[in-house]
Amino acid sequence: MNSKQNQLQAFERLLNIMDDLREKCPWDKKQTLQSLRHLTIEETYELGDAILDNDLNEVKKELGDLLLHIVFYAKIGSETNDFDIADVCNEICEKLIHRHPHIYSDVVVKDEEEVKQNWEKLKLKEGKKSVLEGVPKSLPALVKASRIQDKVKGVGFDWEEPHQVWDKVQEELAELQVEVESGNQDKMEAEFGDVLFSMINYARFLNINPEDALERTNKKFIKRFQYLESKAGELGKPLMDMTLAEMDVFWNEAKKL
Repeated sequence: MNSKQNQLQAFERLLNIMDDLREKCPWDKKQTLQSLRHLTIEETYELGDAILDNDLNEVKKELGDLLLHIVFYAKIGSETNDFDIADVCNEICEKLIHRHPHIYSDVVVKDEEEVKQNWEKLKLKEGKKSVLEGVPKSLPALVKASRIQDKVKGVGFDWEEPHQVWDKVQEELAELQVEVESGNQDKMEAEFGDVLFSMINYARFLNINPEDALERTNKKFIKRFQYLESKAGELGKPLMDMTLAEMDVFWNEAKKL
């Protein structure tokens, strides 16, 4: 791998290129923090896809795209004298040092769980009024639920045993069924949300990332359905003209692949 000197030189090269693009490229000159936001989100999802696919070469490329965005934001910040890339780096360095007293001070921790608890306690001491302030409002609901549960666990608000969480899942399912039978759409939605929230909580106790688990299922479904489409194409028969029994034949074939 590259030496620390080569790594720093590569980063300096990126900074210099960013300076050139911001000065000379019509598209780059027009960009703002706001115009880049949706592109950054897209790049983050592309990195997530590469990680799930375990495509390390693609991970490398997507990390580069995200790094470009970080440098881009810092360049824009420097043009208004609000912050530059050094400020960004120093800010995260100071935060990491402060949040890791077991490394940079004399605090002793026994395990990873205690590290997480100390992290949340330190954030509150820094002036945050709630441990949930660090959960972005615009996160997708499934990811947000997972982060909420992680955060409150850090201050001790949690179930003690997995079976308690599973009991809660069963309780929420029963409540959902009651509302389904009553036919009240608003209450059904509320109870369905409770079921999802409790399932996400149970996943945490099983050390399963619910976002990753659901995405694996999405990919599996897509692969099987596309196999079904290809087989229908070989028969020259549109899917809409096939019976469910006919489609099941190819679906079951796909499951065996």
